[in-house]
Amino acid sequence: MGPVGDYGQDLQFGTFLTPDASNPDRVVELALLTEAAGLELATFQDHPYQRRFLDAWALVATVLARTSSLRVTTNVTNLPLRPPHVLATTVASLDLLSRGRVELGLGAGAFWDGIVQMGGPRRTPGEALRALDEGISTVRATWQRGPAPAHDVEIWVGAIGPKMLALTGRVADGWLPSQSYVPPETLGERNQLIDDAAVAAGRAPIDVRRLYNVTPSDDPRWAEWLAELALTHGVSTFVVGTDDPALVQRFGAEVAPAVRELVAAARAGAPVPAAAPTPSQPEVAGMGRHLVDVHDHLRAELAQVFDVIGQVEAGSLDAGRARGVINEMTMRQNDWTMGAYCQSYCRLVATHHTIESSSMFPHLRASDPSLAPVLDRLDEEHHTIHGLLEEVDRALVAVVAGSDSDGLPGLRAAVDRLAEALTGHLSYEEEQLVGPLDRYGFF
Repeated sequence: MGPVGDYGQDLQFGTFLTPDASNPDRVVELALLTEAAGLELATFQDHPYQRRFLDAWALVATVLARTSSLRVTTNVTNLPLRPPHVLATTVASLDLLSRGRVELGLGAGAFWDGIVQMGGPRRTPGEALRALDEGISTVRATWQRGPAPAHDVEIWVGAIGPKMLALTGRVADGWLPSQSYVPPETLGERNQLIDDAAVAAGRAPIDVRRLYNVTPSDDPRWAEWLAELALTHGVSTFVVGTDDPALVQRFGAEVAPAVRELVAAARAGAPVPAAAPTPSQPEVAGMGRHLVDVHDHLRAELAQVFDVIGQVEAGSLDAGRARGVINEMTMRQNDWTMGAYCQSYCRLVATHHTIESSSMFPHLRASDPSLAPVLDRLDEEHHTIHGLLEEVDRALVAVVAGSDSDGLPGLRAAVDRLAEALTGHLSYEEEQLVGPLDRYGFF
């Protein structure tokens, strides 16, 4: 069977992160970086019998609580160790608490010795297939009974064999294989099995989203290759398996935008560039502008912090109205209090500086050694600003501990100090680095 073609679905990009129990903070930081890099999705494998891994759903909950726009899921949930009724309630609850940011990756099970050691069943392929079919029905029936999720949670099945692919076509919302198990050259044949089953069940092939866990690549044509998968095999969600912060940032800043551009041009019938931009090509000239855009966003959000504090100080913004105002702010739509919003701004600044210090600055230092004094100063300013962020955090604690507006003068003073240092830092960084970024890129 030949390739199926483009299903025309919106493109999504995300990460497949290792739930390393030895360094849980780093796992969460990588998820935060996923969001900061502009990616839509963070995913985690679910192997409860693996003693070196964090519990997948506890990790999903933690990441949801620390992010505002990122969608989070398992890749994929181990159904034999997750009773469907309980799983459905967990997913619905997290989706409600996160305002619609959970999806459900689901698998029939593997590594049966580990599953049995954890008290789960050992199933034959046929039994696993039937259990998955029943499990999906149970999950959806539980959602109908309630609690219902905040949005229509998609169920993405990790399927490889023909019967499981047919099941995916009949009842699932998405297919989530990995490149290591399903090579690109086999996507067309497997897609056709899904499509045939979908049509036989009275569905349309487009009803089943095609996702793909992809292996990282240093090839400058990586974006072009991913675009080809979208246009030829209908892949609309690309999830890169990595724990490398620099690669996460590159995937969000360079690869994903290039894939979107290539696919959009092909869908519109426009000429498609021969290759995606790389730092050695002229297209890199817009990278300095991107830094300014990020900084402008930080400036705009800082202005909103001042505005909310001012309104509370003046008594013109009561708690109910503050909820509505802050809920409309772009940076942290799920934080409904002044303190939570200020804390979110601090996290955003800290994440931005982490990206710069861990990825962008080393690249620029290697590309142009004469920039060392500038980068040293910027790094020192990062530490200074980090201290000021901690002052804001302490002032927020004072506000929460007080009554009415008690503690607000201290918070105002702390934010004033942060604003003075941060705005000067942003301006200096733009003066010194826009040109080098245009020449060398971010990575």
